[in-house]
Amino acid sequence: MKLSVKTALISVSNKENLVSLLKTLKKFNIKIISSGGTYASIKKLGYDCTELSKFTGFKEMLDGRVKTLHPKIHAGILHDRRNRKHKSEMSKQNFPAIDLIIVNFYPFQKIIRDTNNPRQIIENIDIGGPTMVRAAAKNFKNVAIITNINDYRSLIKELETLKGKTSLKFREFMSSKAFGLTAYYDAMIANWFNTKLNIQFPERKTIFGRKLQELRYGENPHQHSSIYVSDYQDQQLGFNKIHGKELSFNNYNDMFASLQILSSLKKNTGTVIIKHANPCGVSTNKVPLTSFKNAFASDPISAFGGVIACNYKINKKIAYEINKNFLEVILAKGFDKESLKILKRRKNLRIIDISNFKPKNLSSIKSFDGSFLVQSKDNIIIDRKKLKCVTKLKPSKKDLAEIEFAFNICKYVKSNAIVLCNSFSTIGIGAGQPSRLDSCKIAVQKAKQFQSVKIKNSIAASDAFFPFADGINVLIKAGVKTIIQPGGSMRDNEIINAANKAKIKMLFTGIRHFNH
Repeated sequence: MKLSVKTALISVSNKENLVSLLKTLKKFNIKIISSGGTYASIKKLGYDCTELSKFTGFKEMLDGRVKTLHPKIHAGILHDRRNRKHKSEMSKQNFPAIDLIIVNFYPFQKIIRDTNNPRQIIENIDIGGPTMVRAAAKNFKNVAIITNINDYRSLIKELETLKGKTSLKFREFMSSKAFGLTAYYDAMIANWFNTKLNIQFPERKTIFGRKLQELRYGENPHQHSSIYVSDYQDQQLGFNKIHGKELSFNNYNDMFASLQILSSLKKNTGTVIIKHANPCGVSTNKVPLTSFKNAFASDPISAFGGVIACNYKINKKIAYEINKNFLEVILAKGFDKESLKILKRRKNLRIIDISNFKPKNLSSIKSFDGSFLVQSKDNIIIDRKKLKCVTKLKPSKKDLAEIEFAFNICKYVKSNAIVLCNSFSTIGIGAGQPSRLDSCKIAVQKAKQFQSVKIKNSIAASDAFFPFADGINVLIKAGVKTIIQPGGSMRDNEIINAANKAKIKMLFTGIRHFNH
């Protein structure tokens, strides 16, 4: 059903791109109603416009809080043009129809980014705008609603093609976008209040997100996928992609896993290599090149086609090392000119600068078929008050630093997780096994394959307790001399006795780190 547009109401915070729109409205003799800054801008651009207060006969009040909230406005938007009763009531009140609403909201999102002043933030919660938008979106059979300046071009094309009319298909599509915007806007406000009041698990949880990009496909080619940003700064993720193919679903998944670990490491020292969301190599060293080489040496076969994240600047020497191998993505805190020349020789390698990326302590969310789980982030590594050495042999202060490193990495490995470390570098990782014993065997097998010299006197970290002594016996036999684990098994005494018999050190943290 095509409907003529005779009257439009324009109320926008963002005054950009109005000229081309006004030209088209004038071309089809569409009457314009507006108020405040929008009215002033339209008049300044040289176009006729009726001021809202003259249209309603009601002067705005309460510092502009009440201006569009008027029966003449909302009746003009909401009435059904085919309903005789509606038409009769409109005629009695002498209320004309409003056929087109062009609205964008007070910049609540921008204000949140710019200030912590609650009064200023609350004053920028738009009421009249969303109310008009919802009214027009509900009555899409009769009214067109535009809520984004990026849709001005589509509106102009629609009016030009249909000679001053809009189609039902266009109006319904714009309605869906409008309700998406009001939901997004309200979700931002609700989340602001929850954060302000420290309400972590509200009765009703709303998650807002703006589509950043449609991806080529999901985990597999037959799956569809897009990436959304759920943040008040929703135009980007803090990454700067310098070179390479478009990022895929799997790329992003691995990048997020790498950045979680990277944010837990000391600055300018850490390298993380991720494959299928699990670390296959992690190392910290004051010399970045050494850090890179040690991380890669942990499991060079698994690193093939992986994602590497570094919390230091890439130089020429490191770039040469990177280019010796096939990788999907390299993330770093900057790249010098020489390194970029070298890395760009790989046409498909995604090169990403993460200098401006700042991790946020947000909740962790997992969804399934209409429901979702929400939990706080696992931010604890070791609580020193709970840390307890349960064996006769005790670690030195120097040992404790590397023990903490091992347990930290273990936290990010899929359960059941076993991590072997030496000299602040992983040398073997057993991940995602239903059996902890199997994870021990895999970690040892990896270490023997690539880092056999370093197994002796190494440290083993387990994300949860050992239910039996068989797992630690595999580690002890391989040459592990220190084990850190949460403890809490009914067989803890049996396991401690096995550790004392083997003359190794064992520490209980009292903290489990399952990562499913």
